[in-house]
Amino acid sequence: MCGSVCRGLLLPGAMALLLLIGGCQQLSGLFAQPPPPAPALAPPDPAPPLHADRVVVFKSRRVLELLRGGEVVASFPIALGTHPVGPKRRVGDGRTPEGHYSIDWRSDDTRYTRKLHISYPDASDRARAGAQHVDPGGAIFIHGLPGDYGPFDPPEWYRDWTDGCIAVGNLAINKIWDAVPDGAAIDILP
Repeated sequence: MCGSVCRGLLLPGAMALLLLIGGCQQLSGLFAQPPPPAPALAPPDPAPPLHADRVVVFKSRRVLELLRGGEVVASFPIALGTHPVGPKRRVGDGRTPEGHYSIDWRSDDTRYTRKLHISYPDASDRARAGAQHVDPGGAIFIHGLPGDYGPFDPPEWYRDWTDGCIAVGNLAINKIWDAVPDGAAIDILP
């Protein structure tokens, strides 16, 4: 029977039945064997956590860099105070400070997701403001966006909008928060 069926037209169901029950040995070589199962792939290694010992802000380029041992380990776009050119001189001037400071404390009790405080004003900032009989201001932070923006990082900022702080996206502030310890140096450059 097999010889006559193999020489005639086979219906697809009949071919499958014959192959399944081992009939028509001549047909079995015409079909590819199923491929062997793919080897199991190991899950990708998670990215190593960032660790930074210095933060550098380039105001003119609108970039914040995290450094470890002098090497850049991460970079983030930033927004600055509404009047970004020049150093902060007094409260309400809308400027972001310029100089060498440190991250001296942090809080997640903020409408801006998380915030790291910058040690502005230092002694020279207070002396300069005192000589001009103005308040030097303070409360300068690296912070994210309001929490209701969710996990959003803009690829770049199209305008400066803070009162003198350094704003990053919400994913970025979480990375910075985890990478930068209290006491880390921050250089804010023109």
